[in-house]
Amino acid sequence: MPRIFQANLARLFERVIQPAMAALPVHMSLECGEAATMEQFLDRAAAQVDNHTANEAAKAFTLTLAAIFERQLSIWARAVCRDHALDMPKSRSFQDFLHLCTKHADIDLAQGELGADLTEMFIVANVVRHGEGPSCERLKAIAPALWHDAANDYHDLLAGPRIVSEHLRIRTRDLVRYIRATTRFWGLADPLPMAVTDPPYWLEATGGDAA
Repeated sequence: MPRIFQANLARLFERVIQPAMAALPVHMSLECGEAATMEQFLDRAAAQVDNHTANEAAKAFTLTLAAIFERQLSIWARAVCRDHALDMPKSRSFQDFLHLCTKHADIDLAQGELGADLTEMFIVANVVRHGEGPSCERLKAIAPALWHDAANDYHDLLAGPRIVSEHLRIRTRDLVRYIRATTRFWGLADPLPMAVTDPPYWLEATGGDAA
């Protein structure tokens, strides 16, 4: 079962997420100020939309990866409990399933930031779903690098006070961390010979970075 889960995640990333992110145009900086011509104004607006679209796509793919991985954990936790006559976690949260599966597979989540990346991915998914709230505050505390207020490649679409959750920035390199963490987890949980415990996902293989 861990090998099937790992393969399914890998195929989704390689066949859907990676090509989609590579196909989205991203601009390193956005020009501001009064435009000299209508054409220049429209070009600047198009660039802003490009970067916003890439960020939204990356957030949506993070939500997808988190949902799939959580569902996989739930399936495996049920199998573990059934096979070993264990009680299912009553709250049935992501952390409960992760703890149960980790304990059963004897996986060290501190190894290579595995646990940190999995937790970050799941909290990002919560922020994408719900916006402001405790998850956003926690994410800001544990992963401040996901915000870069001084960057000149993303503009607030809303007037008025800044909404913190709307400035969450997920880039291709973050998606790479999340897919490596999820597939690596299942590789470490795989008891069969030739398990892939260090999946070869690198930033260079994704076609660049995303805004």
